[in-house]
Amino acid sequence: MSDKIERIKCLIIGSGPAGYTAAIYAARADLKPVMYTGMEPGGQLTTTTEVDNFPGYPEGIDGPTMMVQLQQQAERFGTQVRIGMVTKVELSEEHGGIHKVEVDNTTQIEAETVIIATGATAKYLGLPSEQKLRGGGVSACAVCDGFFYKGQDVAIVGGGDTAAEEATYLANICKKVTMLVRKGEMRASKAMQHRVKNTPNLEVKYFTEVDEVIGDQVVEGLRMVNNQTGEKEEIAITGLFIAIGHKPNTDIFKGQLDMDDTGYIITHGKSTKTNRPGVFASGDVQDKEYRQAITAAGTGCMAALDAERYLAAVESKEEVEA
Repeated sequence: MSDKIERIKCLIIGSGPAGYTAAIYAARADLKPVMYTGMEPGGQLTTTTEVDNFPGYPEGIDGPTMMVQLQQQAERFGTQVRIGMVTKVELSEEHGGIHKVEVDNTTQIEAETVIIATGATAKYLGLPSEQKLRGGGVSACAVCDGFFYKGQDVAIVGGGDTAAEEATYLANICKKVTMLVRKGEMRASKAMQHRVKNTPNLEVKYFTEVDEVIGDQVVEGLRMVNNQTGEKEEIAITGLFIAIGHKPNTDIFKGQLDMDDTGYIITHGKSTKTNRPGVFASGDVQDKEYRQAITAAGTGCMAALDAERYLAAVESKEEVEA
């Protein structure tokens, strides 16, 4: 382990839209931010082939290109973008305290402020055929990608509120939606279940799971299996949406930051402030409602502004005490 400890003003953990937007604002505020990208530089958007709903791209843009451009913009203002994984944190409870961070189990860093933008990871079924066709018709975000399947037949997996909401959203733009529910009933609220049942082009198949996603380069069909009878059935679809939940990437902060039951970081009011002074959370790590690139970017901006104001307050206090 290295004995050298680096002191920085603003550490950004994570490199999706939230992290890069925070970096742009922090760098322009002369906070000299240092970003560690994590295991998936660019975040979830690097697995998205087409981004059509981010303002400023009238022709659309592919996810990886967009993330490269965001990185270039952050670096233009002086952000240091480093490849590395934060493996341990010791967050101060004192106003003006120093936060200790370890990267890749070796590098020691002391940060005056920390912006957490580690995102959330969509849960998938884990089937080889599903993983092969991610970006080729398999998606974990109907609101993001549903538009590309307008007027087509699609399927969605899940039985909770999110699945029900996304299924009815898809039914508004797709020809037919087949909803696969693993159990004999949905977990969604009664109101959402009524909405599903009252949608004519939405068919719910209970006790049904995905056996295989059919297609070589893109989704062409789906083989389903009834988990009670073992009976299999194939349908022709062009898109498969997985809506079985997300896992926020917050394990290393557990025990130090306030979180809800599923691990999303709790922020105060309309701010990005956490329960530790000088520590801010932005993007999908604290947002389980919207989970869009544009909303993540918005909270990244907020986090940088919150960090700038926090540091100004700390420095002001030090000047008064001096």
